[in-house]
Amino acid sequence: MSPQASFHMCVVSLLEGELRRAAPEELRVRREMSVILDPAQRPEPDLCVVRADAVTGGRQTFFRGQDVVLAVEVVSPESRVRDRKRKPVLYAEAGIPHFWRIEEQAGKPVAYVYELDPATGLYTLTGLHHDRLKLTVPFDLDIDLGEVERM
Repeated sequence: MSPQASFHMCVVSLLEGELRRAAPEELRVRREMSVILDPAQRPEPDLCVVRADAVTGGRQTFFRGQDVVLAVEVVSPESRVRDRKRKPVLYAEAGIPHFWRIEEQAGKPVAYVYELDPATGLYTLTGLHHDRLKLTVPFDLDIDLGEVERM
């Protein structure tokens, strides 16, 4: 496995576990599920947090954009342009309130946290997190990003 693939897998696993632990009862965390934004757009974020009432069962393969509270993309070399430029635009147009982009810098994860501005319909950067991802929206969360180096 390449170093980039290993980094990607470790970051997704860390975030998935921490999001599951912190998510309130009315939300669920899902990994690599399609999100239907319109008939021609069906991206697959690395992680998404969805409303619990949108979860229909074990064989579910997609959610609708309006069900997603948070979309998370962990950037890899082959997805850099999509994750930085195209997907944030699609998620914002779909009204997904929160978006995180996680990038590797010097072997460590850096989290770019965005929130949808209801006046413009665009994402606004609300935080840049290097060592610790500590947030109160969309729910209380405190993730030690350094855990990735210990995985």
